[in-house]
Amino acid sequence: MAKILTLTLNPALDITIGLDTLRPGQVNRSQAQHSHAAGKGLNVAQVLADLGHSVTVGGFLGGDNLQPFEALIDGRGFTDCFVRVPGETRSNIKLVEADGRVTDINGQGPEVDEAARSALLHRLEQIAPGHDAVVVAGSLPRGISADWFRQLLERLKAQGLKVVLDSSGEALRVGLQSAPWLVKPNTEELGEVLGLAVDNLTQQRAAAKRLLDSGVEHVVVSAGEQGVSWFSRDLALQARPPKVRVASTVGAGDSLVAGMVHGLLLAEAPAQTLTRATAIAAQAVTQVGFGIHDREHLAQLEAAVQLTEQQEGCR
Repeated sequence: MAKILTLTLNPALDITIGLDTLRPGQVNRSQAQHSHAAGKGLNVAQVLADLGHSVTVGGFLGGDNLQPFEALIDGRGFTDCFVRVPGETRSNIKLVEADGRVTDINGQGPEVDEAARSALLHRLEQIAPGHDAVVVAGSLPRGISADWFRQLLERLKAQGLKVVLDSSGEALRVGLQSAPWLVKPNTEELGEVLGLAVDNLTQQRAAAKRLLDSGVEHVVVSAGEQGVSWFSRDLALQARPPKVRVASTVGAGDSLVAGMVHGLLLAEAPAQTLTRATAIAAQAVTQVGFGIHDREHLAQLEAAVQLTEQQEGCR
């Protein structure tokens, strides 16, 4: 198996509250409540660990509420490369209704100063070269500029790592300038950064070709229950997940990223890689929390994924 680094620059304590129906402006009573140390890179790390990989996690953590994050890191056996900063890691509240609709209330997070930025770069110089790939996922905290973020990705790439980028908005826009090995936007995120409509497969292919021409090797576009499209120079695959009972859509995209990285690093057949990754994402929406907890269920979902292959790719 591989040794993989995940970076979560703006992690969060996810507080997921289950509701029958959200009634704005009224008193709402929860059906269930769960809290998880989270953030996109940490979510990816948990699935990668369940797939058998050795994982290092890093980024910035607020020093005032470390316990849930350190418990996760210790419990999972991750190598800890996080830099502690003053203040609290943000809390993200997710209101999940019975029909699967999710309302997010995302916190702001602590300020990352120059000393913390330098400390993270120093740690990465020491430990990053020993890894096969790095997954950089999530939003940017206060104190991290788009230019600093682009330089971070370029440094990781210069250290010989395969860089996987899963972000949105300005972070995705500038991150694409570094030509990552793999990017995984959803249709809305991709359309926003490129200024294109990406509502169907033809439009997604055109958008992906722009990224591939700029040096990106793999473009994975997620569209929720409509499926996943994967484009490279020689490949265009589309997978449609089976219908499942939705408990929470939180973490589905992160699970997809982990599945794609797993298959690519093991040099598996493309069809197998996308089928499994799609099944892992489908399983993720049936649960609250992150990771692969039921292998038999996962196998059933894999068997039900519908795959469409177009051999010509995006040349």
